[in-house]
Amino acid sequence: MDLLDNLAIGFQTSLSLANLGYAFLGALLGTLVGVLPGLGPIATIAMLLPSMYTLEPTSALIMLAGIFYGAQYGGSTTAILINVPGEASTVVTALDGYQMARQGRAGVALATAALGSFFAGTVGTLVVAAFAPPLATLAFEFGAPEYFALMFLGLVGAIVLASGPFAKALSMVVLGLLLGQINTDAITAVPRFSFGVPELMDGIHFVIIAMGVFSFGEIIANLDRPAEHREVFVRSVTGLWPGRRDFREASPAAARGTLLGCVLGVLPGAGPILASFASYSLEKKLSKHPERFGKGAIAGVAGPESANNAGAQTAFIPMLTLGIPTSAVMALMIGAMTLMGIQPGPQVMTSNPALFWGLITSMWVGNLMLVILNLPLIGIWVKLLTVPYRFLFPAIMAFCAIGVYSLSNNTFDVYCAAAFAVIGYLFHRLGLEPAPLLLGFILGPMMEENLRRSLLMARGDWSIFIARPIAAAMIAAAVVLMAAIALPAIRKKREEVFVEKEE
Repeated sequence: MDLLDNLAIGFQTSLSLANLGYAFLGALLGTLVGVLPGLGPIATIAMLLPSMYTLEPTSALIMLAGIFYGAQYGGSTTAILINVPGEASTVVTALDGYQMARQGRAGVALATAALGSFFAGTVGTLVVAAFAPPLATLAFEFGAPEYFALMFLGLVGAIVLASGPFAKALSMVVLGLLLGQINTDAITAVPRFSFGVPELMDGIHFVIIAMGVFSFGEIIANLDRPAEHREVFVRSVTGLWPGRRDFREASPAAARGTLLGCVLGVLPGAGPILASFASYSLEKKLSKHPERFGKGAIAGVAGPESANNAGAQTAFIPMLTLGIPTSAVMALMIGAMTLMGIQPGPQVMTSNPALFWGLITSMWVGNLMLVILNLPLIGIWVKLLTVPYRFLFPAIMAFCAIGVYSLSNNTFDVYCAAAFAVIGYLFHRLGLEPAPLLLGFILGPMMEENLRRSLLMARGDWSIFIARPIAAAMIAAAVVLMAAIALPAIRKKREEVFVEKEE
């Protein structure tokens, strides 16, 4: 009954007129940025963070969450229609979805993606609602050693699951940890690595890094590419409803993809991306006709789309219950909560149940809105793809610059964002994934604080981390992960997965 009572509180909050409006706005913006290649939820949320001060916290978080899972829907539209994945998690969808479009089955592919995503979003929301309270209760047993061990495990997982070579992912996390050390020491009040610059004494704001690396950096990277003519094969979409045979082939794939997404979404790193690729590989292995994959197999659309949406939902579990981000988007969500004076962690459930459960139930409401939004508006999204980047991107950069300046009304922040834009562009040219950097930057100061608190508690005795069962278990899990990735067979398999992803 507690679960039903909590869901009732949540629906009462999320179904208010104001929150419905913000959920709709988030879903619409998420779909839009998912449709536009080169943009994404990370850049969009980073751009909107400065404006969050003026909103009520629950409404703001509902809108930001809608942008995140809305982008998973929008990315599938361009992947299917013009073979340009709007989101990294929809790269696999393009393999078969685009072939279905060329065969005159674009409507069926789009409907399959939307319905599979809605089913996965519904299941994912139920999983979050069911497992969040027990995890929050467990979180109250956490002290400084447990939080340090959890963050250490999260960073190790982010390195293991990040795309690209292992050494590159490790270097990005280490760089993020180092950037997180630019601040004033909380215990000794001594400035660290500020080099006499007063603006750096309080550290670099994570919004500056997020906007610089993700927004500005991605824009520069896109403008660096030669102009390409995008051929839109589908100017009018008909026959949206799948047939009986389509349902028979797609339903099991959607169910398996949902299960995979629910499990992999809580892992640190790019959960939805990893889930979509794992789902595609699984469906291809289980299929009686694997030769159809890559040529228009509907299971190759239903499985990955369900997986990435379920992963997007369950990624909220560690963020809501433990205050630990599993991805760059979740790090930005935690940043938004901090900006609005909310301390992320298990206490949110007890101190602000309307926010906690309102956000969870809004996920289901938002997914329902996305199904209604995406299919009728396909024609608009296709036309939007024809807007030249030379008009679109300067407007986005101007908006970003205004947002960065509004953080502290200081042009130094804009210069910092410009510097990180150059760094983000270099990351792109060198094939470095920036998401682990943001995770390291967010978790680094928290790890340091909990490490020092733990050692103060134990009077400098490092054995405190193995004397406490929960901390010892998580450190052991991190060590197992590091040992596993060092094995040649596992390392080779990991590289094969991500090479296939990049192709």
